[in-house]
Amino acid sequence: MNEKEVEKLLSEKIELGEHVSPVLPKGIKNYLIDIDGTICDDIPNEEPERMATAELYPDALRTLNKWYDEGHIICFFTSRTEDHREVTETWLNKHGFKYHGMVMGKPRGGNYHWIDNHLVKATRYRGKFTDLIEKEVTIEVFDDEEHDQ
Repeated sequence: MNEKEVEKLLSEKIELGEHVSPVLPKGIKNYLIDIDGTICDDIPNEEPERMATAELYPDALRTLNKWYDEGHIICFFTSRTEDHREVTETWLNKHGFKYHGMVMGKPRGGNYHWIDNHLVKATRYRGKFTDLIEKEVTIEVFDDEEHDQ
């Protein structure tokens, strides 16, 4: 799915005369992918001179480009700052990553707990990109028993 097709999917939505947030079609995922330590060497913001030569993780390139070609949305979500945008885009393009966007300034430190009004699924990167599999795990959720009925 190219950028124009994504833009159309995410364009203005109106229900019952009011604007609402768009929802992707069933089966289309909106991947938010970290950069440092996930698709390449872990480069801290304090060493930006290394960002241009970071070692690529080839399985990340293959997997993310496959997801892109399958019609999913690929957006990099990184702790790198706006000052690092140009070197990051150059590196991504040099290595052939297909993607739709990039959000800079993700909070640093890890241990993320994302709260959203849309469904959020998280996958911890542990050294290798593969196709995703289904697995039952324990997660923390809000106590919203009145909505479970």
